[in-house]
Amino acid sequence: MPSGLCPHVFPSFHDAYLAVLKAVTEHPTGKISTRGNTSLELLDVSFRIADPRDRLPYFGRRPINLPYNWGELLWFLAGRDDLEMISYYAPRIRAHSGDGIRLAGTAYGRPLFQPGGDSRSQWDRVLDLLAHDPDSKRAVISIFGSDELAADPNPDVSCTIAAQFLLREGALHLSVYMRGNDAYRGMVSDVFAFTVLQELAALRLGARLGHYSHHVGSMHVNAPDLGAVEHLIEEATAPGRRPPVSKPPTMPVTTAADITFVLLAEESLRTNAARHTPASVAETGLPRYWQQVLLVLEAFRQIKHTIGEVGASVLAALDPGYRWHLERRWPSRMPQAAS
Repeated sequence: MPSGLCPHVFPSFHDAYLAVLKAVTEHPTGKISTRGNTSLELLDVSFRIADPRDRLPYFGRRPINLPYNWGELLWFLAGRDDLEMISYYAPRIRAHSGDGIRLAGTAYGRPLFQPGGDSRSQWDRVLDLLAHDPDSKRAVISIFGSDELAADPNPDVSCTIAAQFLLREGALHLSVYMRGNDAYRGMVSDVFAFTVLQELAALRLGARLGHYSHHVGSMHVNAPDLGAVEHLIEEATAPGRRPPVSKPPTMPVTTAADITFVLLAEESLRTNAARHTPASVAETGLPRYWQQVLLVLEAFRQIKHTIGEVGASVLAALDPGYRWHLERRWPSRMPQAAS
């Protein structure tokens, strides 16, 4: 690979996340202030993740909101743009809606999965194209719409410009192009969602999972987050510090019926119309990968709709990496025996 011409390759997102935060805060291009938000900015940032499944960062000072990550992904898969579903996982996102009902730019599910005039979505067209022309350079899903700048003011403009799928020598690679990315907050959920979509696409095409590349015009850290980023870097560079070892799960062949089942189960848990135990999740017949997603959503149902501790059996049944994040994100809701 030509030095300096291709993105730096990281084994995992954990490593890429730390490197990006250090680069933006230690070597910014400059400081910007737009719409009342002051940020440190680094222009034209690119990186590559060798194993897109290794999508979770492990920093005690920044445990991710795993229920939100899965909730957003399912919101995308459903092709929805409403606040009703996504605000359950992130109530503050309501501030980005122009009409208090929908989100215009953040709802990537609309451009990804809603059918067009030929009754096919961009997702379907791109995968059909690659199935018939594996070496195609045209497998691009456009997300940023030209009309997004016509509405002034628009509180929710798409951060992602496009996603390009490249099927090469039996491996499906994904390159995502973003006009801007909040390095501390938004990048975590963006990489999570797009790498899961990459897995789904690879399975549908019968391809191996290739690498994931992330290209950003304006990578930035907002001023209120600078202190938190500094503490995270201190934690990561402390002598003897090692992130937990948790082998990322591999997605199995997933059918449209599996996704539909998960979407219906998500709605039942979100509305508190149903509850799950490890046994009841196993009885669904879903692949274990998606059973884990339901267990994450069940844990969050308990956090949102009850006042007690999250059930120890639910936590014990979770993948160690998932459990690590839940325990550190909501420590006051965890069983006393939880580590």
